[in-house]
Amino acid sequence: MGENSLIRETSPYLLQHARNPVDWHPWGDDALARARREDKPIFLSVGYSSCHWCHVMARESFEDDGIAGIMNEHFVSIKVDREERPDIDDIYQKACQMATGQGGWPLSAFLTPDQKPFYVGTYFPVLDSHGRPGFGSVLRQMAQAWAERPGDVRSAADRFAENLRGAGAPGAPSEIGWALLDEAAVNLLQMGDATNGGFGTAPKFPNAANVSFMFRYARRSGIARAREFALKTLDRMARGGIFDQIGGGFHRYSTDARWLVPHFEKMLYDNALIPVNYAEAYQITGDPRYLETMRKTLDFVLREMTSAEGGFFSAQDADSGGAEGRFYVWSKAEVTEVLGGGPEADAFCTYYNVTDGGNWEGSNILCNSVDAAAVSFRCGLDEQAVRRILRDGARKLLARRDGRARPGTDDKIITSWNALMVTALAKGYRVTDDARYLEAAERCVSFIEGNMVTRAGGGGAGAGRRVGLLRTHKGGESRIDGYLEDYACYAAALLDVFEINPDARYLDRAVQLADRLLESFWDPGTGGFFMTADGQEPLIVRPMSRHDLSLPSGNSVAAHLLLRLHHMTGKGGYLSACEAVLGAAGRAAAENPFGFGHLLNAIYLYLQKPAEITILDAGGGAASEVAKLYIPEAILVSVRDAGQLEALKSAAFFAGKEFGGGGMRAFVCRDFACSPPLGSVAEIKARLG
Repeated sequence: MGENSLIRETSPYLLQHARNPVDWHPWGDDALARARREDKPIFLSVGYSSCHWCHVMARESFEDDGIAGIMNEHFVSIKVDREERPDIDDIYQKACQMATGQGGWPLSAFLTPDQKPFYVGTYFPVLDSHGRPGFGSVLRQMAQAWAERPGDVRSAADRFAENLRGAGAPGAPSEIGWALLDEAAVNLLQMGDATNGGFGTAPKFPNAANVSFMFRYARRSGIARAREFALKTLDRMARGGIFDQIGGGFHRYSTDARWLVPHFEKMLYDNALIPVNYAEAYQITGDPRYLETMRKTLDFVLREMTSAEGGFFSAQDADSGGAEGRFYVWSKAEVTEVLGGGPEADAFCTYYNVTDGGNWEGSNILCNSVDAAAVSFRCGLDEQAVRRILRDGARKLLARRDGRARPGTDDKIITSWNALMVTALAKGYRVTDDARYLEAAERCVSFIEGNMVTRAGGGGAGAGRRVGLLRTHKGGESRIDGYLEDYACYAAALLDVFEINPDARYLDRAVQLADRLLESFWDPGTGGFFMTADGQEPLIVRPMSRHDLSLPSGNSVAAHLLLRLHHMTGKGGYLSACEAVLGAAGRAAAENPFGFGHLLNAIYLYLQKPAEITILDAGGGAASEVAKLYIPEAILVSVRDAGQLEALKSAAFFAGKEFGGGGMRAFVCRDFACSPPLGSVAEIKARLG
């Protein structure tokens, strides 16, 4: 089989299609110019490497010579990795939602040569089935419409484009007050599944930001129901099949309401966002089960999704050995054989609900509905012995599983997703004092600094030139200008590391990136940030996204970042931009909180006012103790020596703070009022209330 133009790309997803009989092109000037020159419509296919239904459509249609022949004759076919080009994906996902009421991947869009959509859908089977038109039929219909009624097609596309330009316009700015959060919390609880946790029915996504908001709202309001709902959600997830009970880490979503049967792909961003929930649950409850889930997830990423240079890979596939989930499921016979039979195997199978008939397509997805004490009673074993059996059994099954055909790994490194992982590792360090997590976070920052940070304006020392970011790294090559989420998430991650290790370089870089956001992404007319910077490739619309879905929106992260930086640096421009973002989306967030979880957390921080905690302590023990408290509004910076403090004196956060003559000194400030120097953790706690 020959090669098409995708063979020169670095994206694993695009390379998966480089030997299709379809004459695929990457998005770019060459393909777009060819469509205009030949006056052919564009078939745009958007997906990502670990997408199960993308693989299905590829096998059924894109590897079929007959389908490929139709595509090659009548269309210019373009393949896009949505992880590389979230701007393209955002535009045509919105078009799909307008046309069909839903979106997803693979995204299949038919465009005029000037990129305007006229027919959009997601997965098409190769033949008509399940109420969906067959892809071959769709291709023929679209080719016929373009050949016989091009004027009608262009008119429809013009209307589509006009609707896209008007989509997402914010309403009138709203007043930001606690009433917005009250309304949001009520609406979220009404959406909640009181039995299984989580929001809605099936499919069910983790929605990490909404869980964090429930914790924050309970802290402020005293309404225990919000906290208990969030804890129930985390309990059910940790016991379900969505959590990899053997290897750690979370799958992308559950296909059922009970968190049992996952869509088996693992995304880096889920395994960065969800551990923060469990760390917060541990801070709130002190229950070590939450800490164990967090650790198993972070350790999975360090073990299986970390490059030799310190960056983090994007995803693991759902499929292996030609079937979805095969890598993760078990027969009872295999479990019994690995564990050697007898009472140990019985105890393990009882704990993880392993049966002869299985719980999914004749196999067993490991899950848990009983505790070790119940297994001890049922199996007549000492509870400590049961815990040893579970620990040793998991280790043995993991070793056996590692010998299976492994799911493919998308080893592309994405700046924003890596930044989210840095934040998770910093949080993991805060609640465990495990140096591995901080080391991995700082190593990733070094990787990004060495490979994905640019300076506009050519060579030289770089003084005074504009800092930039690249989005992806693969095979030693970094490419694609960074998007809003890359700048905002990376700057936020730098602050998270800075709070633990206040090297002035981290704060300085975060300030540079925030200034670039305001310079190149800001739209004062709408009170928001565009997804793309000034000067990036023009598309049919310049996308702006305010919704927090599987990933937090760049606008939400930027608002949170700018608020933190305002309190660290005292720069007023940061605060005014933050207020504009919150005001523009606040009303929508209250009415539809499911899509604005991260923004709600930013509103909480804005209203609650950050608790600015500076601990000057050579030993670091006081900061370690305070960091284990649940204070979600805290900006907690631990400084260990006078030289480090001196390098930070230009930042308003550190003004007037000095080491004392001996032990630890701490300062707690809130709303422009600071405490006198405090000499113990007890005094810090008392000041925080």
